Formats: sequence, C-alpha cells, structure tokens
Amino acid sequence: MQAWRTISLWMDQLDEPLVARPSLPHDLDVDVCIIGAGYTGLWTAYYLKRQAPHLRIAILEAQTAGFGASGRNGGWLMGNLLGEDRLLASLSAQQRRDSIDLLHDIPDEVQRVLQREGVDCDYRKAGVIYCAARYPEQERHLRAYLDDLYRQGMNEDDYCWLKPEQLAGQLRASNAYGALFSPHVATLNPAKLVRGLARVVEGLGVTIYENTPAQDWDTGEVRTVQARVRCQWVVPAVEGYAASLPPLGRHQLPVQSLLVATEPLPASAWEQIGLGQGQAFSEGSRQVTYGQRTLDDRLVFGARGGYRFGGRLREDFNLSEAEVELRRYLFSELFPHLKQVRISHSWGGNLGMARRFRPHMLCDRQRGLALAGGYGGEGVGASNLGGRTLAALILGQHNALTAQPWVHDNRPLSSLASWPPEPCRWLGYNAIIQSFVLEDRVLANPASPAWRRRLARRLAEFMEGFMH
Repeated sequence: MQAWRTISLWMDQLDEPLVARPSLPHDLDVDVCIIGAGYTGLWTAYYLKRQAPHLRIAILEAQTAGFGASGRNGGWLMGNLLGEDRLLASLSAQQRRDSIDLLHDIPDEVQRVLQREGVDCDYRKAGVIYCAARYPEQERHLRAYLDDLYRQGMNEDDYCWLKPEQLAGQLRASNAYGALFSPHVATLNPAKLVRGLARVVEGLGVTIYENTPAQDWDTGEVRTVQARVRCQWVVPAVEGYAASLPPLGRHQLPVQSLLVATEPLPASAWEQIGLGQGQAFSEGSRQVTYGQRTLDDRLVFGARGGYRFGGRLREDFNLSEAEVELRRYLFSELFPHLKQVRISHSWGGNLGMARRFRPHMLCDRQRGLALAGGYGGEGVGASNLGGRTLAALILGQHNALTAQPWVHDNRPLSSLASWPPEPCRWLGYNAIIQSFVLEDRVLANPASPAWRRRLARRLAEFMEGFMH
C-alpha cells in the first residue's frame, strides 16, 4: 500500500485504503467496455447508467482508478476547452455564445453531481486569476487576450481586468501589473474526485476491474492477458496513455506536466499571499503555470513538462532537482518570501495532446467506437464534457452536446488529424517549448535590451502558431 502514497499529494490526502479491486479473470459479455478508470471513463459510465440503467458496462483499468493524470493534476476544474477560440470561430454569434455557456457551465455541472451523489472532493468555485506580475509584456499579452475574448462574444461577466489594487484583494503578488479574472473555474482535490466517482459508478451497477491492462482492441472486442471482453461499444478512455493502444497514439501525444507542493504554510504567510476563497491562479507566461491554495494551506504549483522521443511514457515521476527548482523559481517570482520554503511533495503525470491542439469527441457507429481526448492541461473539466458527450453519442441522442464543433459523429478514427512521424514530432514539439523557455528567460531579465525582448517575443509567437 505504501507505493500508492508516492503518486501525488492528492493521493496522500485520501482517507480511504487504496486496495485494488479484483482483476478480470474470465471472458465477459457487456454492452459497453471502457478502457481506463480515469475521469473520461468514469464520467462516460456515470452518464450512461443515469440515462440507461439497463446497460451492462465494464471498466478495465491497468492500475487502479485515478492512477493516471486524473489523480495527479493541478486540481483546476475549468469551464473551458483547449483551443475553443479556433473551434468556435466558424459559428454564428448566437451559436458561439451557446457553446461558451455550455463550457462555462462545466464546473457547475460537476458540482451538481457532487451534491447529488454525496462526493466530497474539496470543491471550491472562486474563479481563476491570470496575473501579470513578472514582466510588463505579460500585461500587454493578457490585455490583448482579453480583447480577443470580447471579440469572440464574451463579456465582463466572463472575464474582466483587475487593476493592481483590485488584484491585491484576492492575490498579493510581487510587482503586479494587474490580472485577468474569470469566475468559471473551481479548485478541488482531483484524487478525491476520481476515487469518489469510481464508488458512485459501482453503486450504479458498473463493474471496475483493476490491474487489468487492455492489450489490444478491435470492433466489438477488447483483449487482456487473461480474458476477452465482447461488447457493442468500445470506449478507449486512455488520454495520455494512447500510445499504449495503437493506433490511438497517432492522434494523441503523451506530454508531461510536473508539480510541487509546499509544506502547510502559516497564517502569516497566507496574509502576504491571499487566495482565501480557493482561487486558482497562474502567472501569464507561455510556461503554462497553475497553482492553488489547498484546504490544509499548502501552495500547489505546476508548470508544463516535456515530450519524450517516440511518444514514450514517463513512468518515473520522482522529479529531478532541476525540475523542482524551476517551479520554485516561478512561484517565488510571485511570492519572494517563499524562496526557501520546504517542498513536501513533487510529482507529475502523462496527459494527452491532440494534433493541432484540438480536443475531440468521436463516435464511429460502424465500428462501435467512442472516444474523447486531447484535452491538454484542461482535462479535469473537459473530461466531464467528454463523458456526457460520449454517453449522448452512444445513446443516439442529438442535442447541444453532440452539435458542438469538437464532436465527430459517425466518423472513423482515421478522420482525426495525425501527428507527423519521428523525428519531426519530437523536433517540432521541443522547438516550440524551447522558444517559450527562451522568451521567459529574456523577458524576466530587466537588463535585457528592447531589441532582444522583441525578438524573443516574436520568435515565441511564431512558434506558437504551429500549435494551431
């Protein structure tokens, strides 16, 4: 049992014994076979059973529920979808607004389920703060982003600008230029959520088989070492582990995100920081950072990781000293008094990145295949939408969920965009990330001359264009 206690801070905070459920010992016939007991698989099972209690549903999990990114992330429940601006660009103004409202409702929909099912996962909805507090270019970037959001049809109720004195009422960051605030984000303990969902779906009649990795799958069948599961629908809900189930790895790359947590901080430290309501926060660079204040007064802070050649999964998440210190550097830029704070936990996880950085929810009716993924770093919320949407597609519904531009109904898996072969994908992805690192290093140095700052910013913007 002790090995489980190294997965993440969130797993350490569970008050339940982490004992694996039985594995699948024999062949099985079901209506729906879900591969993966993470968020997408559990949400799909939940919404299917709520609407069609007669369905026979089995979930095959290679480890135990929540072992993957669902138990390792930063605990942001976002009312967003990666690349939504590009996905919604072709819609009419009213259609776009309807889609935006659907996305913004994700945290509230999750809260409704939590209340209905009695799941306690430290849910707090106090919004998110994207702060400009390390260099002036962050303010210009965030203000331009806000203008773009308004052009897309959003308003001040969705996103608003906080002046430094307004920001100080929520977050007291060193050298703050201001911040972008949105109310459509909640924070939570992701391990408590995923473990709670597993118990809920079991109560609805879904069987979860743990320590049962799927070795292969095809139309109407999933194969494990010991058994075969025959089914009408296969739902590969593997996200960052797509490379382990060909040909899914052509469409989703496993990339890593890495986090640290401090020891519980005294009240005096939090008086200097704020975040009294459970707000999520980020500093506005392309490093993609994310943080929150936990219920036991720790600071959790993460930043984008990397991609390994050939799509190899990272299995060892004992972070190196350099990986820990980069995250310490980033959060201590905002809170200098935390430079020497003790780091109690460090961890990470594999998440799935779709080609062109566009999430997808796909249904191939001919093959009986339904899948969702490519959420990037927004999977806690996006997986709820994915699970609801896959349930609607499997049940043959036509509604607001299935009418969205990220939904591929009655389309084959091959219709999804594919990543280029190696070494192109490794070179391309890492070139983009290195341009972001260079930009941050240059802009964070007040002594950098204006010409070098412009060059670094333009290079990063150019490289970011390849993500679209």
